[in-house]
Amino acid sequence: MSGPVLMTVADVALYVAIFGEIGITPLTVTTNLCINFMRKPSADRAIVGVCNLMKMGKSLAVGEVSLYSEGIEAPVAHVVGTYSIPR
Repeated sequence: MSGPVLMTVADVALYVAIFGEIGITPLTVTTNLCINFMRKPSADRAIVGVCNLMKMGKSLAVGEVSLYSEGIEAPVAHVVGTYSIPR
């Protein structure tokens, strides 16, 4: 599993969480995405993301995602993202 694929999983998870709170809002964009790779994911297991919204403001949302290889307790990566929400 490549780094860009892990970042995409986290970015999509955060978009789903944000849109779950505010509804689908066109022009909501990622303004920052920081990923820390912790260990190599298992090649024969699915990637699971656990998402948490840390702040939902009127113009910014901040959230984090922990990524795991399915069935393994230790995280593969930790991601923090910031999103701009249009008014």
